[in-house]
Amino acid sequence: MGTTLHTLKPADGATKRRKRVGRGPGSGRGKTATRGVKGQKARTGHHGARFGFEGGQIPMQRRLPKRGFKNPFRIEVFAVNVGDIDQRCEPGRLDLEALKAAGLVPRRFDKVKILGTGDVTKAFVVQADAFSGSAKEKLEKAGGSAELVAAPVAA
Repeated sequence: MGTTLHTLKPADGATKRRKRVGRGPGSGRGKTATRGVKGQKARTGHHGARFGFEGGQIPMQRRLPKRGFKNPFRIEVFAVNVGDIDQRCEPGRLDLEALKAAGLVPRRFDKVKILGTGDVTKAFVVQADAFSGSAKEKLEKAGGSAELVAAPVAA
């Protein structure tokens, strides 16, 4: 006989019966309702200790010393390799906007530095905040140049 809508049922072991606790001694789960006897875990509203709590012992985050600080004036430098520029960009003039359009500079940062990993086969005139020595050398060898972007002068 084939399967029909009125004969469908879950596979054996796929469903579990609900555990009705605290419904008298005849149920086998009356009185303490599977919570054991007294103690923190037997109380209502118990959800375990908070993260980092070690039972009253001085917790790890207080035993370890403080270290370092976050410099609010740090300058975040984003690195781009000349090999990536060569692969993703057309020859010509490249400024920050062109690097963003090519997907080489994906997020917010303070400065862009061009590094010398990879080969350059096209002539690029690249504008950036900083260049490594090898990057500058490779760009010039391929017929391009490396131009430093002037930093804004504080008034």
